[in-house]
Amino acid sequence: MTRILIVEDDIAFGTMMQTWLKKKGFDVDKATSVGVAVRLIENKPAYNLVLSDLRLPDRDGLELLAWLHKHCMPIPFIVMTNYAEVQNAVLAMKSGAADYIAKPIQPDILLSKIKDALQNDNTSTPQPNNSNNNKTTKQPNNSNHTTTTLNPSPRYIEGKSDASRQLYSYVSLVAPTPMSVLILGASGTGKEYVARRIHEQSQRAGKPFVALDCGAIPRDVAASEFFGHKKGAFTGADTDKRGAFEAANGGTLFLDEVGNLSYDVQVQLLRALQERRIRPLGGTEERPIDIRLVAATNENLEQAVAEGRFREDLYHRLSEFTIYMPQLSERGTDLYL
Repeated sequence: MTRILIVEDDIAFGTMMQTWLKKKGFDVDKATSVGVAVRLIENKPAYNLVLSDLRLPDRDGLELLAWLHKHCMPIPFIVMTNYAEVQNAVLAMKSGAADYIAKPIQPDILLSKIKDALQNDNTSTPQPNNSNNNKTTKQPNNSNHTTTTLNPSPRYIEGKSDASRQLYSYVSLVAPTPMSVLILGASGTGKEYVARRIHEQSQRAGKPFVALDCGAIPRDVAASEFFGHKKGAFTGADTDKRGAFEAANGGTLFLDEVGNLSYDVQVQLLRALQERRIRPLGGTEERPIDIRLVAATNENLEQAVAEGRFREDLYHRLSEFTIYMPQLSERGTDLYL
């Protein structure tokens, strides 16, 4: 069986990756620092691949790669980092890394890179379970509501095709973690249902699930929809109103069509996510909030970031884990259910 060592100081993310790779048929250990990784490599049977973060608490991940080379251990080495900085990618490859992948990590792409690295190494004989590299797509919120608290979700038929099984394996993998999730893809493929499933399989399942259709919010009332307002805060504010953040407190906030948010609203959203506190319009006191965020869009947010239409820091905060919804054409026999 192929042995992989994950070197990652984010314990939740490392455990999630370990669980997922084990389900793919790999034998996986994990370390939280270069020092721990070195001890594992010295004391355990040979690893076939190392998957290492670039920024680690004790040393740089590339120092582990250099140590392997110094001790004549040409183990395929894939570098992970939070930001896809070109100079880091070049340095990693020049240092002898087999490949480089940027966080937020897309599972299909990572699995493909692992397989390529193992196939290019003559000493490795990978034996992972069969899996399909399926791209995926998004569904718009068909309601025109702005904020809606959703209780028990309606029962849907879950597909049995390879693409659907892969999708729900990702849902089961990420749901128990506290990671924010970005759902990408084309219209009509069930992204809100996936968001519900993430909530229902999480530790927040007994708390509210609140959906906010960002595409239906006029720019001038967006702050009120997110954070609420006090009576008299603006013309027409006749009563106090709870915003989506407060309504979802303790549970999950689902932001549909997040790519439609104006730049100034993105700034307000980012601050709320960073500070974990909100202040209603017209209010004087900040309120603590505890939410798990799931967002969705059919836009190419990476392109929007490159064009300056979407904040890069917000993009990375939304997409700690990315799910691509399968297109209907990829679901085969599911269409006959």
